[in-house]
Amino acid sequence: MADLNFYSGTMDCGKSTLALQMDHNHRARGRVGRVFTSHDRAGTATLSSRLGLSVEAIEVDDAFDFWQFTVGELTHGGRIDYFVCDEAQFYTVPQIDQLAKITDELSIDIFAFGILTDFRTKMFPGSLRLTELADRVHTLQVEALCWCGERATHNARTEDGVMVTEGEVIVVGDVEDPERPAPQVGYEVLCRRHHRRRMTAASAQAAALSPDVLPFD
Repeated sequence: MADLNFYSGTMDCGKSTLALQMDHNHRARGRVGRVFTSHDRAGTATLSSRLGLSVEAIEVDDAFDFWQFTVGELTHGGRIDYFVCDEAQFYTVPQIDQLAKITDELSIDIFAFGILTDFRTKMFPGSLRLTELADRVHTLQVEALCWCGERATHNARTEDGVMVTEGEVIVVGDVEDPERPAPQVGYEVLCRRHHRRRMTAASAQAAALSPDVLPFD
């Protein structure tokens, strides 16, 4: 009996590392799978973790059809025991429905990994649909921490170092590229209190070093 599994957490919680480990464990037991990703920070058709590990993957854009892909692979003699689907928050609702159909009708295990909410604190449609349909929803146990040391629960986006709460939902950041046009986009995980206050690590440090608190020479 196949299952649709969803592993969720904030950024920096190790989801991509776990996705890579999941694929390795299943392949080591002789199972045959496919790895998918979308908008990975390392580039197109790559599943990467912040630890520096990566594997080739199938890029999922809005036009990708999981059902047609799977039927095509099986029709041509391919074997598929499981899917590892990273960055699943970026998948469309129809694509999540296709994954559920593949689980139920083709008995292929699905291991989907993604973050729940965007930088505006709104749930990604793909993550919402996975939460609604998954046989099992797993909260990743590696807790990301806010700069203050509390458990991080929210993802923040910065542009040129300033936290923003409006803009396009999908913007890949935290990539060192000197030729990238302004603004420079970064991401940071925060506790709810500091997300509400728009206080990132940089702004907190700047406040601590303001002239009002610096000692006189």
